[in-house]
Amino acid sequence: MNGFTGTVLFLIIWWTALFAVLPIGTKPVVRADSVSGWRGAPEHPRMLRKVVITTIVACFLWTGSYLLISSGAVSFRHGYFAEPDD
Repeated sequence: MNGFTGTVLFLIIWWTALFAVLPIGTKPVVRADSVSGWRGAPEHPRMLRKVVITTIVACFLWTGSYLLISSGAVSFRHGYFAEPDD
């Protein structure tokens, strides 16, 4: 895996992990809007904490995927996932 591929893979993993981490610890606004009744965004979203957690999770997942790809266990050039030579 070259640097560009590794960076793109990390960004994809990071964005996916962000959407998994965003709802953790989120509580809605206690008082709803008097006109619409909508509660909207949380009062304390704690985005910095969620970005840090997302980065840590993405680093672990990227390291695992890098080791799996580098090991050759999963390859599209030869083996089970390879295209037939017809």
